[in-house]
Amino acid sequence: MFPYKDENPTVRPPIITVGFIVLNVLVWVLVQGAGSGEQLVRSVCALGLIPGEVLGTAPPGSGIELAPGRYCLVDVAPGYWTVLTSMFAHGGWFHLIGNMVFLWVFGNNIEDAMGHVKFVVFYLLCGVAAAAAQMALNTDSLVPMVGASGAISGVLGAYLLLYPRVRVHTLIILPIYITSVALPAYVMLGYWALLQLVGGAGSLAELDRGGVAFFAHLGGFVLGLVLVRLFVSEDVLRRRPTPPAGYYRYRTFG
Repeated sequence: MFPYKDENPTVRPPIITVGFIVLNVLVWVLVQGAGSGEQLVRSVCALGLIPGEVLGTAPPGSGIELAPGRYCLVDVAPGYWTVLTSMFAHGGWFHLIGNMVFLWVFGNNIEDAMGHVKFVVFYLLCGVAAAAAQMALNTDSLVPMVGASGAISGVLGAYLLLYPRVRVHTLIILPIYITSVALPAYVMLGYWALLQLVGGAGSLAELDRGGVAFFAHLGGFVLGLVLVRLFVSEDVLRRRPTPPAGYYRYRTFG
């Protein structure tokens, strides 16, 4: 399921949400060469979070081959800054676009509920928690972690708690046709969280091979659920929208 809009109007302009999206796109285009081979590998090594490097569990000079003949090596100095820089780097076009769509659909409402400054702090804290959760599962990993999805997962957790009954318009792409479904947020986000749990359980035996950082998603999501009440006033909680009539809507293409 791929969300593309919700029925949840905002009051504040989403300047931080838009700013994060612009920053991610600029990093992808200017620093990562929009995915060009050599530049992409260099940027993932430079900006990505390598658990074994940050935690000091991997010896300097050890590394992993990201592409044929292209290696990412552990530096002598732990790259603590990569906990932040990894949130703004991506591994491909679909990785970037998917994350930015999720951030736009759900981030503007959480920014509206928290305010601009609190939203920045909340977003970054969720990103750090996501990185910590993934590192805890494989402390000596040499695989670089990149992507905004950990921080965005925290936004999803906050949205689920604040607006569980708001309708989210979602594309369901099937082999024969594409269906557009308007679902309550708790259904759409609950399904997403279940996928992360199942994917995480399935990835436990292959943590050293890269792929999707399911536990980073879960770490960010859980912290989002925990922190949201500290960042949102009781007045905002009392103003949750009620679900409109016609709870489910379907539209089929093809």
